[in-house]
Amino acid sequence: MVAEDVSSGSYARASASERIRVLLIEDDDGDALLVDELLLDAGSPFSMTRARSMAEARTALASAGCVLLDLELPDSRGLQGVRMLQEIRPDLAVVVLTGISDEHLGERAVAAGAQDYLVKGQVDGHLLHRVVRYAIERRRAEETQRQLGEARLYAAENARLERGLLPSPLLSDERLSVVARYRSGGQQMLLGGDFYDVVEAPDGWVHAIVGDVCGRGPDEAALGVCLRVAWRTMILAGQSADDTLTAVQQVLEHERHQDRLFATLCMLSVAPGRAEGNLILAGHPQPVLITADAVRELQAPVSLPPGIAAAARWQSAPVELGASWSVLMYTDGLVEGKVGSGPDRLGSEGLIRLIEKERTQDPTGPPPGPAASERLVDATISQARELNGGDLDDDLAVLVLGCAPPGSS
Repeated sequence: MVAEDVSSGSYARASASERIRVLLIEDDDGDALLVDELLLDAGSPFSMTRARSMAEARTALASAGCVLLDLELPDSRGLQGVRMLQEIRPDLAVVVLTGISDEHLGERAVAAGAQDYLVKGQVDGHLLHRVVRYAIERRRAEETQRQLGEARLYAAENARLERGLLPSPLLSDERLSVVARYRSGGQQMLLGGDFYDVVEAPDGWVHAIVGDVCGRGPDEAALGVCLRVAWRTMILAGQSADDTLTAVQQVLEHERHQDRLFATLCMLSVAPGRAEGNLILAGHPQPVLITADAVRELQAPVSLPPGIAAAARWQSAPVELGASWSVLMYTDGLVEGKVGSGPDRLGSEGLIRLIEKERTQDPTGPPPGPAASERLVDATISQARELNGGDLDDDLAVLVLGCAPPGSS
């Protein structure tokens, strides 16, 4: 066992790198010497550091595996020290070692966060050794259970948000198909604020939306759920695209947790004949139209994103789709990945090249359908990740709405 005095910096020689570091917080020199001798006699594989006060102990807490704490210190009395350690290092094993023989105090110390309670003069080296080892193992087990509980809550929250962000499309037209993908950015497990939806209205128009709440995390994901639900509700109520997006903006302004939070949107409305439609871009990337003849971006004026201006208007543009087509709508996480080791990004032009490359390798070709769209989307995302050298940094949502030629259903 190695004894080191924090206040003086003196220590005995030993290889402490492989030993459990024990911090003794004790202001009495005689009691500190006694603890040192008890552990030394027991042959304990501990490296012990001593502090005379809670203030002095702060510098050594980061590397400690267990604390032996006296309850009567110059700057703490009773259970104050236990509570202070819980605030500074809640994962740290704490054993109270005091001269106060009080069963009720021991119970309160454990309730406050200590792993055990020992009375000076009633403990030998072997008992102290065992108590410290058991305290460390119990604290590790408690921490593991805590992390496991957090992981379960994390997974449950993720599933709940996913159901809200990534709904099942409401479609009755058998000519139409929908393929969607969502990927969290980097090593993130929790969904971000990207969302999508597809709804066929009673009048035969089909409306699709892809949105991206700026930022990432549970607050942004919850806001994304609110915006998607508001959008679907307005569409099912038969409201115009302009009124629908105005309502979405109102929901964003009332529900956002930061005043400057905004969301970009791409909304495509397809007419009952399926050959044409209207497109609205609110600060969002342009969707890509894929036909038998070409791959190109659909053009529309770009309006301000919801949340930027209080009275934004949503400019729409007519778009020609053709008899058989697929429209790929996406959030910017798909195109912001790097291309190689330089500063260049994939961008929309790079995305079109990836799509064209994949189409030349797919022998099925048009008409578009779920199987072809799934291959296209998965291959495109995979190639974007490969060009980036690994996981894309930002979250991404991709939605492909496809229409087969008349009579193919």
